[in-house]
Amino acid sequence: MSDGDRRLVGSRQWLLWVGLLVLVGTIVILVVERNSPPSKGFRSELVVSGDTAGWLVPCGCTSNQSGGLPRRGTFVHSISREKMTTVYVADAGGAASGTSRYQKTKFEAILRGELTMGLVAHNLGASEVTLGGEYLRELAARLHVPFVSANVTDASGRPLAEPLRSLGSSDGMITGVLSPRYATEGVQIEDPRTAILRAIARGKEKCSVVVLAYMPEEELLQLAASLPEADVIVGGPTGQSISPRQVGPTQVASATNKGKFLVHFANYVGGARRLWEGNIVELNEKFGDDPDQQANVRQYLAELEKLDLPAGESGFVSLLPMPKEYRLAGNAACISCHKNDYDLWNASKHGHAWQTIKDKGYHVDSYCQQCHTTGYGLPGGFESISRSSTMTSVGCESCHGPSQLHVREPKTKTPFNAKDQCVRCHDHENSPKFEYESYWAKIKHGSVKP
Repeated sequence: MSDGDRRLVGSRQWLLWVGLLVLVGTIVILVVERNSPPSKGFRSELVVSGDTAGWLVPCGCTSNQSGGLPRRGTFVHSISREKMTTVYVADAGGAASGTSRYQKTKFEAILRGELTMGLVAHNLGASEVTLGGEYLRELAARLHVPFVSANVTDASGRPLAEPLRSLGSSDGMITGVLSPRYATEGVQIEDPRTAILRAIARGKEKCSVVVLAYMPEEELLQLAASLPEADVIVGGPTGQSISPRQVGPTQVASATNKGKFLVHFANYVGGARRLWEGNIVELNEKFGDDPDQQANVRQYLAELEKLDLPAGESGFVSLLPMPKEYRLAGNAACISCHKNDYDLWNASKHGHAWQTIKDKGYHVDSYCQQCHTTGYGLPGGFESISRSSTMTSVGCESCHGPSQLHVREPKTKTPFNAKDQCVRCHDHENSPKFEYESYWAKIKHGSVKP
């Protein structure tokens, strides 16, 4: 064999060994990729809120309260900045708190805040459908809200929202359903599973399916067990949030309780698989306030100041007819007989309760006015800032009741048992440490006669 032939044979053997090493290396890489936990290669992330129930921000009357859109915005933006990934923001429904003019104004502020975060889908929950199809359609057109619902129609069978939304060009699709228990005379609700299957049949094949499901826990888990076609189902209201758990091939979770918690899912690709992993995030004090959401809150407060809504448009008071004598007399009417008590009240926090919310700009908010004024919505009581500016702060009749008849006939007792009135405002949400005896010591009066 010539030297040239030997070189040719050696070159071929070298190429054969190189090719064999490349093949072995490729096999090793594929095996490792297939069997290792898919903790890298995040494709996108999903943040879902639910059951906000009108809580644009926490009340603020006590420390350590969770929730609020300013903190939600901070969390969403922190993900996009830290991981440089696409973040999809969705809501499982239940964001409204009622149908009054005030409650609609707050609901629209919540939607504006969600849109600022990049909202891709807002499912129609129980509180949304009570607002009516006409209003929801007008709102969707005016604010460009991506409402979604696969199984809710009005009485004529016309859908109240789009049945399906896209999660980008390749990340999947998202749909929403409402529990049939929330059907009314004007709202028809189809079987959720049937509606979901029909909706996703219209979408792309072999892509992720996310379902927003406003339904109680038992129904939510039943839906997950019967719907292997879904990758993720996020629901509410369930009383307590549900951490992501596997039900068959489906991940199911719940975000609930006044928007205090979020469900956070990461969608990543491991080999040929697309998988999801998630957790529950509590929006506690470790999260700061997002500037964009703070601006949205200021816009909301400015709208309320301009509207100066009367108590009757808040949704918080009964509009039933009252007896003629059931009317407030005002703090000044108490001075002549109860001067010492009046002076004690005037030096208390009750006597300056209005200023505490005015300093923060929330004196225009009907929710705050309920507990920081006297006789909110009652005859002769606080009606609105422009209509009854003298009935601010927690006055005598906040605890003792409308006292016009007592002023006229002192032997007639005031109508309220004062002790019973405390928990109207000092409830678990706004005053979780309330205990009557220690709180009474701060405002104690009535034992010293003038």
